[in-house]
Amino acid sequence: MIVATGATWAICAAATAGVIARPFRWPEAVWAVSGAASLLAFGLLAPSDALRAIGKGTDVYLFLVGMMLLSETAREQGLFDWVAAVAVRHARGSPRRLFALVYATGIVTTTFLSNDATAVVLTPAVYAAARRAKAEPLPLLFACALIANAASFVLPISNPANLVLYGGRMPPLGAWFASFALPSIAAIAVTFAMLRHVERAGLAGTCETVAGRAGLSRGGKAALAGIAATAVLLLVVSALDRPLGSATFAAGMATTLGIAALVRRSPLATARAVSWSVLPLVAGLFVLVEALDRTGVIAWVAQGLRDAAADPVRGAAWTGTVLAFASNLMNNLPAGLIAGTAVAQAHPPRVIVDALLIGVDLGPNLSVTGSLATILWLQAIRREGEDVGFVRFLKVGAATMIPALAAALGARLSLG
Repeated sequence: MIVATGATWAICAAATAGVIARPFRWPEAVWAVSGAASLLAFGLLAPSDALRAIGKGTDVYLFLVGMMLLSETAREQGLFDWVAAVAVRHARGSPRRLFALVYATGIVTTTFLSNDATAVVLTPAVYAAARRAKAEPLPLLFACALIANAASFVLPISNPANLVLYGGRMPPLGAWFASFALPSIAAIAVTFAMLRHVERAGLAGTCETVAGRAGLSRGGKAALAGIAATAVLLLVVSALDRPLGSATFAAGMATTLGIAALVRRSPLATARAVSWSVLPLVAGLFVLVEALDRTGVIAWVAQGLRDAAADPVRGAAWTGTVLAFASNLMNNLPAGLIAGTAVAQAHPPRVIVDALLIGVDLGPNLSVTGSLATILWLQAIRREGEDVGFVRFLKVGAATMIPALAAALGARLSLG
């Protein structure tokens, strides 16, 4: 038993390290799937348990497919180029103003469409804006990555990890705002201030502007309408406490097929351009978490939460902080799954659960593989010919995430 437990931990640690470091520059999915396959090959996890674990991610897979279809359709129809032209025109030659516009757009996108949508939908538009304005792209791209996590607890739908942590039983919207309105403002404001300071050299000087109004094709208008309709749909579905994945998938499919018919283009061309490798990555992570669960890790975490409940305020501070950093060691999706399962077993006070949510949402801003949204962001910028290494992101993340986490947790704990 001890040998099996040690082997499981070793395989999960190696797979997670592969996802983070990407040896040989192999895709993240290769390492997650290899870890899951190794667990099966060594008899550390039964095939039926692995299939059950993969099935737990169905809602996440559907959500991602819907968002990726929306993004690729919008790209094909020139929506991103149009957004870029609008942003550049309103920036009026100021990289700092362009940075603020990007950040504000990221807040809206994350709040109403989720942090994954900001990574998948907004990032290509921002890169197009930087290219059009001949501005340094990395400060603007970092704004997309960091606001995707910093604003991801404004609403329950702003991050799929919120649903995971609360086990699908979300607090009423009024209670949500009472807990997270002030921490969200703190996280968003501190992240903005610190990122602007860190990237001040890249935001110096002037950039180009454009005159006149940019036009948008029929397909682009339809794509914009599809994204707006998806945002409204997700708000309604969230209010009804229904799964978000199937609704997002339906919206993405409807938009893709409708626009394909409108512009007389095969939807298969759109499907071929989607980054499908993210799906096996997520599935592999679910399998790794299932294996860890069977070694007693979650029971140990649940006991830690029970111990923390003896002093809820102090316990909330340290559990939220620990989960924030742990999310970077193993990605916030499996970290959130582990924490959510432990919460269901331990039933800690609400303040501790809220602190855990802040940690799992905001903590991943420390590293480039801390959250699924950041991995999607990384894939998006690689498609544009950009790349950010682990150390480069860590320098920015350490300067922005740590003060933002302290501010957000402090704001939540001040509410009692």
